[in-house]
Amino acid sequence: MRFSFVLTEVFNGLRRNVTMTVAMILTTAISLGLLGGGLLVVRMIDHMRDNFGDKVEVNVYLVKTVWGDTTCTQQPCAGLRSALEGDPAVSGVTYENQDEAYDRFKKIFAGQPELLQLTRKESLPTNFHVRLKEQDRASVIVQTFTGKPGVDRVEDQGVFLERFFGVLNGIQAATFVVAAIQAIAAILLMTNTIQVSAFTRRTEVGIMRLVGATRWYTQLPFLLEAVVAGLVGAILAIAGLIGSKLLFIDKVLAEPIQAGIIPGVSTVDIVAISPWMLLVAILVAVVTGYSTLRLYVRT
Repeated sequence: MRFSFVLTEVFNGLRRNVTMTVAMILTTAISLGLLGGGLLVVRMIDHMRDNFGDKVEVNVYLVKTVWGDTTCTQQPCAGLRSALEGDPAVSGVTYENQDEAYDRFKKIFAGQPELLQLTRKESLPTNFHVRLKEQDRASVIVQTFTGKPGVDRVEDQGVFLERFFGVLNGIQAATFVVAAIQAIAAILLMTNTIQVSAFTRRTEVGIMRLVGATRWYTQLPFLLEAVVAGLVGAILAIAGLIGSKLLFIDKVLAEPIQAGIIPGVSTVDIVAISPWMLLVAILVAVVTGYSTLRLYVRT
């Protein structure tokens, strides 16, 4: 088999149907880009579970009449602290007065001066940060201390985190659905491109068959055209993810990332999913190309 001849045929095939080839590449790139975005969301959720899974706390917010007790030495603050520390499900308790709450608030929203100007220290409640030995015991603490004297409300951070995970899972599912629709469009374009390419070269392929060329030898260029288009689309999708990270994620989400609220998307994350995107592109191209040649093209 003359490898140079096969490569020449692949190049000529892509050049002859340049508009369909470009459409196929772009559709593949969009589909794989959405797939990569969904995979990045999966990695983000995994990172967040690793970062916050064992750090989720229960916050016990106190009523306004207790806010002036900066050292939690008076009742009912002292009694609540003693009860929390004596609970067998609790591993540690930290009391946060208004000064400390305001300092933490300024660190989290350091990049939003307008919000800092509008927020006064007197509006932030004092609270207990309760660390648990087992995260599934959070509901017990919430039920036990809700309604006790001096307690305004009790919040389980795990509930908010699970809601946030639910939003991310919804975004991930929607991304995968749109990626699947785009993938169908890319497969149809591949099928049409291969059929058109085979039709335009039917005379030369017929001559090759007459002089003894095998069916595999005559069909290989069409198959490689689909693979090349898929790989170019995958490369464009990877470049698009890198561009999105640099131009959108790193800038728009800089503040919550720096505050540790959400994990950032690193270059390592994109590198980690890139082989999967390339593999999917190759597999889809090979399966689509082979199926088309077997079912619709008689060369």
